[in-house]
Amino acid sequence: MSSKITRATFDQVMVPNYAPASFIPVKGLGSRVWDQEGHEFIDLAGGIAVNSLGHCHPELVAALTEQAQKLWHVSNVFTNEPVLKLASRLTELTFAERVFFSNSGAEANEAAFKLVRKYASDHSGAHKHQILSCKNSFHGRTLFTVSVGGQPKYTEGFAPVPAGIDHFEYNNIESLKAAISDNTCAVVIEPVQGEGGVLPADKAFLQAARELCDQHGALLVFDEVQTGVGRTGSLYAYMEYGVVPDVLTTAKALGGGFPIGAMLTTEKIAKSFGIGTHGSTYGGNPLGAAVAEKVIDIVSRPEVLAGVRTKAQRLIDGLNAINAKYGVFKTVRGMGLLIGAVLTEQYAGRAKDFTKLAEKHNLMVLVAGLSVVRLAPSLVITDEDIDEGLKRFEAAVADLAAA
Repeated sequence: MSSKITRATFDQVMVPNYAPASFIPVKGLGSRVWDQEGHEFIDLAGGIAVNSLGHCHPELVAALTEQAQKLWHVSNVFTNEPVLKLASRLTELTFAERVFFSNSGAEANEAAFKLVRKYASDHSGAHKHQILSCKNSFHGRTLFTVSVGGQPKYTEGFAPVPAGIDHFEYNNIESLKAAISDNTCAVVIEPVQGEGGVLPADKAFLQAARELCDQHGALLVFDEVQTGVGRTGSLYAYMEYGVVPDVLTTAKALGGGFPIGAMLTTEKIAKSFGIGTHGSTYGGNPLGAAVAEKVIDIVSRPEVLAGVRTKAQRLIDGLNAINAKYGVFKTVRGMGLLIGAVLTEQYAGRAKDFTKLAEKHNLMVLVAGLSVVRLAPSLVITDEDIDEGLKRFEAAVADLAAA
């Protein structure tokens, strides 16, 4: 193999579970990215809603650099100042009273799903173990989380999968009513289905879920891995709806690109995770916690959260203007800077074609399923980069429409 690193190197050395783009990014600043050849891209993908403050935000670089010169890792046999500061900040700003840290959203959800069963076992007995989640949901790639996720394609070939998990229709109160019982230990919902097509929940649906959980003694879990940390215009999406969960999971944007995840809950529920019941070697390490605390500090600033709403509207208006010319979208939906452009029947199943053509016009966008183009840019993306991104996206759409 040649010592030169190219896209072909991926196929020679990596497990083939990904199909990355043809270029290799090597540098990023704000919402611009440069590849090995120096080509400049506009980033409207945000690392799949991870790069909440863009690339190499100076305050995050400073926080990481400062902590890197102090302490990297001691494990949870000990504790550390950055993780305690971060946990304190999260409990100050949310409903939560206790926090468990992990390395990813999947791990945060794994912890949540174990906790709700343990809590039910502690308080009601082993019979109360059913977990309900939504069809077409996504909660991670561990065997437990893909089983709770409502997309059968992710469990194919991995059977037998964990039992005691059932699914109901998203945004369908009657479907949830029919599924829930006194044997249900938890109901798991994404306030906006991300991988499932950028589909926001109805407020009445979340309110009904809260009421039904209370009636049946079940815990309400909100998976905010993708919607959390300012993405919707509030620090967490539950704040947009005014519906408070018992357990909340967060990751992606929490570290601004540094791997970290967290599960938030109340003191009463947290007691079921006594010493030795769950753990993570790297979870809550000083480097990730120091960066995440700075992310929370910046995103919590009123001007940043207000900016999410205005920037989202600028993007939506631009997408609708493109659609008025080319008629490729049924609708543009989402919440804040998590936006999904749903393709018309003519282009159904071709979302990937849009991303490939966008790449040719030096633009980074995402898909959410086969028929939704997804945008999840930096929360502080400039108007200039939004406009340039839309210009490049229109060129890609024009190419596709002309083909």
